[in-house]
Amino acid sequence: MTDPEANPGEQHAQDGVETTSLSAEPSAAHPRRRRLAKVAVVTAAALVLGTAGAGFWFYERLDGNLSIFSSAGLSSHRPPDGPSDGSGNTPVNVLVLGSDSRADGNNALAGGDIGAGNSDTAILLHVYADHRHAVAVSIPRDALVDIPPCLLPGGKWTEPQHDQMFNSAFSVGSSPTGNPACSQNTLETMTGLRVHHTVVVDFKGFAAMTSAVGGVQVCVPDDVDGFGIHLKKGLQTVSGQSALDFVRARHGLGDGSDIGRMKRQQAFLASLIKKIQAKGFDLTALLPLADAATKSLTVDQGLGSPLKLASFIRSLRSIELADVNFVTAPWRYAGERVALIHPDVDTLWTLLRQDRTLNDRAADRPSSTPAPTAGPSGDLTVPIVVQNGSPVPGLSLQVAELLRTRGYRDVGTDPNGIQRAVTVVEYPAGKQAAAEQLARYFPGAQAVAGPSVTALTVTVGADYAAALPSESGSPVADDDSPDATATDGPSDGQSAGSAAASAQGSTRAAAGASTSASPTGLPSGITQNIRPADTDPCSGLSYG
Repeated sequence: MTDPEANPGEQHAQDGVETTSLSAEPSAAHPRRRRLAKVAVVTAAALVLGTAGAGFWFYERLDGNLSIFSSAGLSSHRPPDGPSDGSGNTPVNVLVLGSDSRADGNNALAGGDIGAGNSDTAILLHVYADHRHAVAVSIPRDALVDIPPCLLPGGKWTEPQHDQMFNSAFSVGSSPTGNPACSQNTLETMTGLRVHHTVVVDFKGFAAMTSAVGGVQVCVPDDVDGFGIHLKKGLQTVSGQSALDFVRARHGLGDGSDIGRMKRQQAFLASLIKKIQAKGFDLTALLPLADAATKSLTVDQGLGSPLKLASFIRSLRSIELADVNFVTAPWRYAGERVALIHPDVDTLWTLLRQDRTLNDRAADRPSSTPAPTAGPSGDLTVPIVVQNGSPVPGLSLQVAELLRTRGYRDVGTDPNGIQRAVTVVEYPAGKQAAAEQLARYFPGAQAVAGPSVTALTVTVGADYAAALPSESGSPVADDDSPDATATDGPSDGQSAGSAAASAQGSTRAAAGASTSASPTGLPSGITQNIRPADTDPCSGLSYG
């Protein structure tokens, strides 16, 4: 991947960002699909307003709002891109930082002295290659990590630092606006993931955005009255200062830790997504949001214009709310700080590097709970045949069982599938919609017409097999073996690949170093900390 500053257009295309016309309407095939990209409509519409003069004026206004940080501070030794899907798309990773800098008028909202900016909030957004799923990983700001060499304002590079708080990377160089490039370098070093974009939001801009959408519905678990924050218990709509108080409050809620605050931030972001979706294409309502959002952002060069920012967000248009999960990186207390739990957190980073989806509900749902429906089509009776097109014996039988746990009633297997690099779902005439729904459980899978098939035919490819962790290096049982069985299947929003990989388990480290395995096979340090975006806003808002 090239330096975005050297060639922003090329970088943007490689990130999987669409470059189609911003005035294009959504596909008629999904006229009612709720799309996360509705937030981008503001910027897109600004470019095609009724008169060229108005469009140019608003574009210039938004363009002037954005602040851009230089790519000069990014490391020259960076991780590679993630695996591509059948269409050549690769995952996109975005680091979102909340700056607690008091500079530029932010002290009026948060109090305190103007000094070096710190990263008050850090979230890694992983957009899967299929652009239909996303995971937002909250990183504890006090987590002890290694900070690699970072560029100082004077042009010198620092020496590596060990066992430092994650948020201290943002303050390297003691700049009031922070050092987002250093935070990006640190995240890439600790995860092995290539971070394609970094976005920084400050207090003032955050408050303005919440006011621009007319407030966001949140649930406060207890009355809060102290440290300058005053909130009443219960479900309510917050905006401006009260919204900022909600996402920053610690004392008086649970154990007063950052962990509980991260849970409330996740709930808030989910509600904000819902609120923005509800705005639809109402330009009168959304133009103030575009203005407020761009004023609040410091971005990398790859997102450094309203056109680039809008194009990126439009690339998320197929992600529905139910397919977004929040997860907190596995952690434990280490004195007054937080230590990331190994190998649990390593498993999380590995899953993301392999572009495998996660889901929380498999760990929490009792085995007696009825399987959820297949999705909008609701066609659970459609015949399905699973073929093994991978080099791993036994995979077709395992995947078939996983699909049955999803509620599909007529699933058979054929061990003699042809070898394929990428998983393919073939469909007979009249079954395209059902095939596309089925393909959603296999990130990167292609749904294609199969003139000779009479049932939906899933050929599990080498891409699926490559994502499976192995405890001993030995494959699972052959398809014909009576011992070939599968454990828990994927639950709502989880791909079959994620659950199949989870069922095989993962390598464990020394006793006491990690949490126990959950029913999915994933460490409970992961599964117990995942929150679907459509979770009840009053659920899981504190810790301790």
